[in-house]
Amino acid sequence: MDELNKIQKVINKEMEEADKEVLLVIDGTTGQNAISQVKAFKEEADITGLVITKLDGTAKGGVAIGIVNDNKIPIKFIGIGEGIDDMEVFNSEDFVKAII
Repeated sequence: MDELNKIQKVINKEMEEADKEVLLVIDGTTGQNAISQVKAFKEEADITGLVITKLDGTAKGGVAIGIVNDNKIPIKFIGIGEGIDDMEVFNSEDFVKAII
């Protein structure tokens, strides 16, 4: 985590005016542990969005609702397979329908 913090400081120093996107990738099968992961990374980096992977199998990604609610970090992308074309822009309405 210290290295992540150092990297972010260097980028912010060298590219002060640049728009930056910091995406945290969470494994959709992680479950409730994902909440503590987000909290830990959020303390070290200015996370601007989430990518949730492995939503192609039994993982429903329901923990995503808690993460977004608790941390106010939007989900940007979801992974629904193993191929490069299996990464999709997150659509909250489709996500909720899939969970229900």
